[in-house]
Amino acid sequence: MKRIAQTIRLRPEHREEYLELHSAVWPGVEAALHRANIRNYSIFLHGDVLFAYFEYHGDDFEADMAALEADPETRKWWKATDPCQEPWPDRGDSRQWTALTEVWHLSPPPGTPS
Repeated sequence: MKRIAQTIRLRPEHREEYLELHSAVWPGVEAALHRANIRNYSIFLHGDVLFAYFEYHGDDFEADMAALEADPETRKWWKATDPCQEPWPDRGDSRQWTALTEVWHLSPPPGTPS
């Protein structure tokens, strides 16, 4: 399992629209995320900063992300959500969100299943 954390800014003028969209994420988008082996996906908000965390449970991250990016329902979803977001200037080659580097992780106690 691979843990992924990302961040992006929320455009204040689109705050209510973004929150409304995420109050009822389209079932087709959720299905595409599941097919891409994404689990335990959460998005958090602090001021105008969004923080996302998810776990990848597949064997080919690049292929699963390519399939997700090609999914028609997901592409429509991004067409609705992308204008609400303002990428960080240092996002590198990512589509929108900036990947964060993990600096620490608390592992389960010895003998505890992860």
